[in-house]
Amino acid sequence: MSYLSAAEIAKKWAVSERSVRNYCAQGRVPGAFLTGKTWNIPEDAEKPSRRPRAGSEPAGLLEYLLREKESRLPGGIYHRVQIDLTYNSNHMEGSRLSHEQTRYIFETSSIGPEEQPLHVDDIVETVNHFRCIDLVLERARQPLRASFIRELHTVLKASTGDSRKDWFAVGEYKRLPNQVGGRETTPPEQVAAELRKLLQDYNASPQKSLEELIEFHVRFEEIHPFQDGNGRIGRLILFKECLRNRIVPFIISEELKLFYYRGLQQWHSERGYLLDTCLSAQDQFKQLLEYYRIPYGE
Repeated sequence: MSYLSAAEIAKKWAVSERSVRNYCAQGRVPGAFLTGKTWNIPEDAEKPSRRPRAGSEPAGLLEYLLREKESRLPGGIYHRVQIDLTYNSNHMEGSRLSHEQTRYIFETSSIGPEEQPLHVDDIVETVNHFRCIDLVLERARQPLRASFIRELHTVLKASTGDSRKDWFAVGEYKRLPNQVGGRETTPPEQVAAELRKLLQDYNASPQKSLEELIEFHVRFEEIHPFQDGNGRIGRLILFKECLRNRIVPFIISEELKLFYYRGLQQWHSERGYLLDTCLSAQDQFKQLLEYYRIPYGE
């Protein structure tokens, strides 16, 4: 698909460039996404048929997130998702940054004085994860592609200690065999084919249930396509696909971490463990939506 800039679309639709950017930020142009500060708009996109009524609210969570991302609204749902998703997902993978330190980095782009020493990679990967969430929001409506998955890994691991290791392939599939939870994963030479098949199967139907999203997540983690960062990439994908399918997303918190890992290991024998864990996390996220008075359908 070919994309045009906001300026090019503005000429095509005979409106101002600012109007085009507003349409995109409000989620009214399907397939439009941001690269940095530049909107990429499908060349065949149609001009929104009519302006929403004054004071009308966005249609769903993704629209709220995109609007707050664009305006950099402090203290809103976008602000909260950035901090909570980044902290919990990184913490599961061994980051020693606290929730408060994660919040401080997001809000100030700096680290305050601390008694405990901080690992540089923890800080770099925290900032990188914020960027990954922005990518997830910008591309949320697009079908899931291998190129996007590799792009997420490139962003997550940019400028880390791993990126300076000869054997570590940032943004590329693993070169060495690895394990997850003591279990073998897909051999490096089979990763590309296995992931391609997984995506073909997944994209065969346009609408997904929560259980189908979790099934994809389990299979992705079993492939474990990258040398490191698979858990965080997998959970970012899961968040994206919940938004694309208008399913209430969720964040696996510290108290649910062990149940989540057990659910991954036992998915093929008892799906209920992981399903119940994700539903519990979803209930927690619904409470957050209720606090911010954001409507949800499930």
